[in-house]
Amino acid sequence: MRKAVVKTGVHAPDGALPERLAAAAHPGRPRFLVLGLLAITDGRETVVLQPSRPTSLLAALLLHPGAVVSAELLQRVVWGDRPPARGRSALHTCVLRLRRLFTKYGVADGAVEAVPGGYRLHADAETLDLLQFRGLLGRASATEDPEQALRLGRAALRLWKGPLLGNVHSDELHRDHVPRLAEERLFAVERVFDGELRLGRHREMIAEAREAVRAEPGHEGLSALLIEALYRSGRRAEALAEYRRIHAHLTTELGVEPGPALRGLQLAVLRGEPSGQRPALPASGVPPSASGEAPPGLGRASPPAPGDLVLRALVDAGLLEEDLPGHYRVHDLLRLFVQAAGTSLPATAPAAPAAGPTPAPAPGDPPHQRKPHDS
Repeated sequence: MRKAVVKTGVHAPDGALPERLAAAAHPGRPRFLVLGLLAITDGRETVVLQPSRPTSLLAALLLHPGAVVSAELLQRVVWGDRPPARGRSALHTCVLRLRRLFTKYGVADGAVEAVPGGYRLHADAETLDLLQFRGLLGRASATEDPEQALRLGRAALRLWKGPLLGNVHSDELHRDHVPRLAEERLFAVERVFDGELRLGRHREMIAEAREAVRAEPGHEGLSALLIEALYRSGRRAEALAEYRRIHAHLTTELGVEPGPALRGLQLAVLRGEPSGQRPALPASGVPPSASGEAPPGLGRASPPAPGDLVLRALVDAGLLEEDLPGHYRVHDLLRLFVQAAGTSLPATAPAAPAAGPTPAPAPGDPPHQRKPHDS
């Protein structure tokens, strides 16, 4: 198998935590790298593996460390939809080639174990960067020290060296497995930005957050964090411009509206609500979409009132337009349509008759402004 050798040295990156890279702490001990190009390192030299069947096989095993990977999945990873006629025998030959590669670079003979139904690769945080990444995020979630949590999160992100498994040519992995790994990284990025906001470093994180949003233009969580950082920094117009950008991206590219958390954040910025205590992100390793928690917002004491949600839905549907916060008028297109039908509409959307006393203005609304009363 061809290889590319990169000199690495034994020192951890500047600012790394005491645990540093396991390869640096144990120079000479082989270590697998999957958070970028698939490679093997001993802390002094890094061997970037060239695309081949054993490389694809190794990637599949490393993405399931310590778990049994079925022979059927490994065959699809290595040969795609057209495995050889004697698939099990060909897979066994591929495993032998991988073991010979391990011998060349000092990896233990028993690293790959044949078990009923497939194969298993033994690894831990000292021999696989993916497990170290997850361990660092777990420690970040467990600590009550926000500074330490942020340092651990950034140390975890420093382990990533793109492009993700760019030297592994397997449609199976890049379709079904690599995207989930990329989601883990994005979740870690969210945690780091969340930590920056909690420590009041909203101005310092804006440039980095913009870069992340440019790389993932449809990611609502990252966009929400950027909007909040801009708003906290007194850049309200830029915060609203970012909402308009992601709204246009989602509606044009995906045909969907932003989620309720992002819409609520935009409403809070429009109304000038103060930022308060922010809800915690879910535990490490559980993406927000899987946990059921909304992305972090401005931490308002209560969710938007039902009337606010109705008004926002009418604005999003193009039936109302919002001038100043709390002031709405009928959209010009709807007015023209109604006039063509032979009727007329008032200049502003009328408020429904109040069933009781006029409600007090919402926090952040000037005293002279009132929203249409909910019926």
